Amino acid sequence: MTLENKQYRFLVVEDNPGDFALIADYLEEQFSSMNISHTKNYAETLSMLYEADKEFDVILLDLSLHDKDGEGLIIELLERCGGSPIIVLTGYGDISFSIRSLGLGVSDYLLKDDITPGLLYKSIVYAIERKRIHQQLEDSERRYSNLFQMSPQPKFIIDPETLHVIHVNNAAIEKYGYTEKEFLSMSINDIRASEELIRLNDRFEEAVRQNGKYNGVFRHKTKSGDQLDVELYGSPIKLNDKEYRSLIAIDATEKLRFENSITRAIIKTQEDERYEIGGELHDNVCQILATCQMGLSMMKDSLTPESMELYNQTRNYITLALEEIRNLSHRLAPAFFNNTSLEESFKLLLKNAGMENKYRISLSFDKSIRERELDKEIQLNLYRILQEQLRNILKHSKATEVEVDIYLHKECVVMSVTDNGVGFDTKLVPKGIGLANIKRRAELFSGGLDIVSSPGKGCEVTVKIPLG
Repeated sequence: MTLENKQYRFLVVEDNPGDFALIADYLEEQFSSMNISHTKNYAETLSMLYEADKEFDVILLDLSLHDKDGEGLIIELLERCGGSPIIVLTGYGDISFSIRSLGLGVSDYLLKDDITPGLLYKSIVYAIERKRIHQQLEDSERRYSNLFQMSPQPKFIIDPETLHVIHVNNAAIEKYGYTEKEFLSMSINDIRASEELIRLNDRFEEAVRQNGKYNGVFRHKTKSGDQLDVELYGSPIKLNDKEYRSLIAIDATEKLRFENSITRAIIKTQEDERYEIGGELHDNVCQILATCQMGLSMMKDSLTPESMELYNQTRNYITLALEEIRNLSHRLAPAFFNNTSLEESFKLLLKNAGMENKYRISLSFDKSIRERELDKEIQLNLYRILQEQLRNILKHSKATEVEVDIYLHKECVVMSVTDNGVGFDTKLVPKGIGLANIKRRAELFSGGLDIVSSPGKGCEVTVKIPLG
């Protein structure tokens, strides 16, 4: 990932000298030609933004300034930044607030404890690129009659009420394979894949009909049946005194495939490390503790009656430690790595997680799954997904029954985890880190996550992963 060789201007709004020094070091490490401006509060920031010659490629904003903070700071700075992308830097990991911040218009939301030079560089590059694309959209609206057909990216003009296509450019016709006449008889939803598995947001229709500005990642289908992962950007446009919506679809198939390959490599490294640690615990630490038990047993006959209580207590503690370490090693290193079936690994996971004593468990493996040789990587991800959801159930559900079903359906492996707990309103409760991890693991294999829940009616989490 490389930016062209030019002088970049960054504004860092940060009142903590140590944090500013760290961010400055990261920027200097990643950018060879740049200028860093620094303000410590909101008043200084406004003063610098009002200077005629101060235009910034990116603004890095600390949310906790002494004279303004939080959502109010974001809203006011967005109004006065002149279109410069804003990346929020914060020490607080509030997921719901980060989602609201992105909805307000900031380019990214980064936790200070998680920032690395590479992560910061990637966020800045994407922010600058997104600004460039949005600028292109605004220019195309102003010069629509000249540029619409000349755009190399597929473009659509749609009716916000019906979502029907009223105009397409040649790039869309070439990319999707439909004729102009066919497009004009379709809704924009007709080119979305019937089982759309990769998307950032499913409020597309609502956003299009209300304010018209939208961006997200969708899976589209061509007339020949090929599927494309596209970044879709939308904005209002007025034609003949009527308001429509302009959409541009950027093919992100290769980019997402590349990003997924990197993420899968990272996960594989983590799993290898977990397996190594689990093996060391099981083969070395457990052996040391077992030797201690043998040593204690040899001392038993020489102990006084007064010492026997301490002897028995110590032996019990070692036995408990052995059991805990074995359970931990099994969770770190799934048993099917050693030629144990996925079904047996699931049973062991349910047992080690303490589920059998607290819940009535139902584990159903369809015959088709037993007969199908699943890729080890898919097995591992199914195992980790179940592990994550069991953790959610133990922590939040207050359930008494848990049902796990796994089966094949239309060349997809489907795993459903259902509980009879308190449930939640999926529209009101933001998805936490656990469900985000499940979604991310499913998407690595072009899979999808579906959640069905309501207050008092339990929760059903279904993951579908295609095997093709």
